[in-house]
Amino acid sequence: MRSAWMRMAVGVLCCVLLGGMGARIANGQAKPAATPEEAKKFLEEAEQRYFDLNNKASRASWVQENFITDDTEQIAADANEILNTASAKYAKEAHRYDGVKLSPELARKRLLLELATGFPAPDDPKAQKELAQVLASLDGDYGKGQWCPDGDKKPCLDVTAVGKLMATSRDPEELKRAWIGWHAVGAPMRQRYARMVELGNQGSKELGYADVGALWRSNYDMPPDAFAKELDRLWEQLRPLYLSLHAYVRGQLAKKYGKDVVSPNGPIPAHLLGNIWAQEWNNVYDLMDSPKPAQSFDLTKILQERKTDPKGMVKYGENFFLSLGFPPLPQTFWERSLFTKPADRDVVCHASAWDVDSKDDLRVKMCIQITEEDFRTIHHELGHNFYQRAYNTQPPLFQNSANDGFHEAVGDTIALSVTPEYLKKIGLIETVPPASGDTDYLLQQALEKVAFLPFGLVIDKWRWQVFSGQVKPEQYNKAWWDLREKYQGVAPPVARTEADFDPGAKYHVPANVPYMRYFLARIYQFQFQRALCKEAGVEGPLHRCSIYGNKKAGEKLNAMLSMGASKPWPDALEVLTGQREMDATALADYFAPLKTWLDEQNKKNGYPVGW
Repeated sequence: MRSAWMRMAVGVLCCVLLGGMGARIANGQAKPAATPEEAKKFLEEAEQRYFDLNNKASRASWVQENFITDDTEQIAADANEILNTASAKYAKEAHRYDGVKLSPELARKRLLLELATGFPAPDDPKAQKELAQVLASLDGDYGKGQWCPDGDKKPCLDVTAVGKLMATSRDPEELKRAWIGWHAVGAPMRQRYARMVELGNQGSKELGYADVGALWRSNYDMPPDAFAKELDRLWEQLRPLYLSLHAYVRGQLAKKYGKDVVSPNGPIPAHLLGNIWAQEWNNVYDLMDSPKPAQSFDLTKILQERKTDPKGMVKYGENFFLSLGFPPLPQTFWERSLFTKPADRDVVCHASAWDVDSKDDLRVKMCIQITEEDFRTIHHELGHNFYQRAYNTQPPLFQNSANDGFHEAVGDTIALSVTPEYLKKIGLIETVPPASGDTDYLLQQALEKVAFLPFGLVIDKWRWQVFSGQVKPEQYNKAWWDLREKYQGVAPPVARTEADFDPGAKYHVPANVPYMRYFLARIYQFQFQRALCKEAGVEGPLHRCSIYGNKKAGEKLNAMLSMGASKPWPDALEVLTGQREMDATALADYFAPLKTWLDEQNKKNGYPVGW
């Protein structure tokens, strides 16, 4: 299912999340006993009505993100208001059937319907309208966001252009200006964001949850507090690897920019890591002294020299899935998707995958650049589309991934198979680099996958504190940077104040997209990869495995995808991997050779670990 409040950055338009029972608060009002027959009738009617409203809101959101105007924002706000009002109503009505004995299928539908209102509107028409307008305006503000290097003079740079500058520039002053310029996008959002929190919390409490954060954490087939502890357990397993990577990268950046710019034992300045948000560091790979193999290749250069166009980039991704035995994308995909940024209007360029009608109207929306990064992103986005189609025969409330982390992990798993072996098979390179270059390859992967881990935690840890009231509006920015320093070891390039609202410069915050799915995806994808490579009979190191062309692996993957949200996520995980718990050992094992090398380099160069 899709719900307009949950547009994903690199993934499905939106979803009905899975759940455990959640942090309830008593409403103090007894209700008449309900019968199983009444529950069945209610669920059937609510499921179909909710399904229809979701599709209408999805279409409105597609138009709004592709044609950003005051009018389309209002159209999307109106559709979202109707959807949010209905979902909150159905969620409240579903409480009546909490204690009714239902079949396993109906019981799960009741729970999913109860949790479907991801950011619930209060039971007040005026507040519902206000919340819908706030959500649409925040999303629109981000989509229209620009940095004008020369003040009011043209040209101005949108998020894609700023991202490209920060990925390629090595001038610390230019990077600082770009960082400050883009982060100014968030400041006007602060007051509306605080109001959004108030309204969402009010709606959550009316549903029986302590706040929005408790509601969000209830979507993982376990109590909210247990889920939070599980995340901390996984992070502690992976933290030593991150610390080793952080120490090495900081040392290399200090070598490049000097100790006056990069403290040898402090947090890394956020503007120097090759990414607007310092969430992934692969764009500073060329500054690392890793052993570059003699036969190393530049995929970006190869794609550009072959004059690959955006549609051709997407065709590579589709062909990967065809090689696994999946059917082609529908013709409407090629007719209705957005592959390039229009010259005549504002659009939300952040890559996303859409299933507009919950049948076969699959689309991607992405301002494609001919780069290795976007080549991988396309494989990821199509993972969402093929997942969406695999479960489209399920009942409406089960048309989603096992949990939201699964949707992201499927795309990431496919992207893990974009190995040199794969690139050789499809003719993009002639020779696979020798094993002597594996350390360098793993470093490139770690700069993306491992560097992201604490950032994946921080976004929602900050929001959970905001939703719970632990962090007040007058502390938003300080709390944001306190968490980023604690977990990531990064700091802003200039002093920040509460006049700033730096969280608003990250798409998922104004778009109100829960973010923990991306952290979970980093765990799941390596579990998935390990299982699929075993199924495919691929021997050797996990980082050398590509499942491209293996129908047996494709069948295993499709068996899990087609389950949708019909079962708790441990059941889906078991179908694919044979395991029922999240397991970070697959990720740790994948990068174990790199961890050894990083520790050797840090010791040899005297790079301290920590900050």
